[in-house]
Amino acid sequence: MAKETVYIVQAYVAGRGKSLKAEQQVGCKNAEEARRKAERLEPLRVGVVAFSATADTELGDYDENPVILFKAGRLPHPFADS
Repeated sequence: MAKETVYIVQAYVAGRGKSLKAEQQVGCKNAEEARRKAERLEPLRVGVVAFSATADTELGDYDENPVILFKAGRLPHPFADS
């Protein structure tokens, strides 16, 4: 089992009604890059979050408690609660 830390930016746009629609996740090399990309997307999206998680990428097993690096706007659970 090869665990590694992954850095991800997830942006959201308006869906039907009050729902949010997730765009494709963007992987980043490090925490700083993830935070910068999220900050650039902030004025263009309903919500955006950058986070890191420990994962076994071979098995697709991700940590259930991501570390939030940046968040802005309207976000779904669990990001809205953190």
